[in-house]
Amino acid sequence: MIIGVVVVLAIVAILVATIGQNVAPPTTQTRTGSTQTAQTQTSQPQQKAPASYSVIIATGGTGGVYYYYGGVVAGMLKNFTNIDATSIQTAASIDNLLLIRDKSDPTKGIYYCATVLPDSAYLAYTGQDSRFKDRRAPIAIMWAMYPNYLHIVTRSDTGIKTVYDLKGKRVSTGAPGSGTEVEALLLLQVLGIDPAKDFSKWERLGAAESANALKDGAIDAYFWSGGLPTSSIVELAAALKQRGGIVLVEIPDDAINAFTQKFPGLATKGVIPKNVYGTDKDVQTLTFWNMFVCHKDMPDELAYQITKTVFEHLDILQKSVAAAKDTTLKNALLYYGGTIPYHPGALRYYKEVGALK
Repeated sequence: MIIGVVVVLAIVAILVATIGQNVAPPTTQTRTGSTQTAQTQTSQPQQKAPASYSVIIATGGTGGVYYYYGGVVAGMLKNFTNIDATSIQTAASIDNLLLIRDKSDPTKGIYYCATVLPDSAYLAYTGQDSRFKDRRAPIAIMWAMYPNYLHIVTRSDTGIKTVYDLKGKRVSTGAPGSGTEVEALLLLQVLGIDPAKDFSKWERLGAAESANALKDGAIDAYFWSGGLPTSSIVELAAALKQRGGIVLVEIPDDAINAFTQKFPGLATKGVIPKNVYGTDKDVQTLTFWNMFVCHKDMPDELAYQITKTVFEHLDILQKSVAAAKDTTLKNALLYYGGTIPYHPGALRYYKEVGALK
């Protein structure tokens, strides 16, 4: 894990160097999507947050987009502010929300932030997840990140053509406590499939572990919720190319309609284009917009500096992580007015640049 973080931070340092020591005036997306120079950012030097704050960004498993996205954000904060920022590998969404609740320590200036899926965040914030029934997740949204696409990955020789063909197969539903697991189990619930009874073997593996198990023939299919492309699936597709390649299992309209009716606001219909992983056709699936969240009691100034730094240097994030092309001011406020509130410090920045009126 340490090596992975060092590599990510090295990438950030190289990008900073190539862009130059004097970063060009940032650009912002207007409400109509046009680009303009953010004069408010260039008129005054950025005020750095106190060095006494420690921000730990909980991400996900290696091979997933969360891991790289969080690592690059931590690198940006270290390069452009006095914030002591680090990123850590985790089991993703639910694990991350538990860390925010249980490990943040305002008395010591330690605050956890995290990349999370909306379904996990909603269940944890409202106490509907059993792990948060008595102590809910004390979170606030900083920005909407990018859409996650629910992947159901198999090999061409397994005979799995639809989601209903998963019955009787060896299937991984994601790492325990991950957003992937939450989404997989919600979909299986809608489909009337009980993994404990209907799978011949039920595994709970992360992105890289699932990909390796499928490649080695230890499982027949696995669920993964991630951005496009997800590196572990790209590598898997290349490794299996001579053996028929990978197949992405489509989620049909009836299943998508049933899911969105049972869980309104959590997901929408999406498509994974065939050129992403070299599959034979575009594949219909469910999409979920990820959130970057923090502890609700994080000082407003600290939340402001984190948000300001990320959006003033979006070019670095977007060059480092392909999925971050959807991290924009236009998309940042997608959840504004919803159940989970935005952090006041983040909202201050959005008002400054005109993204929030």
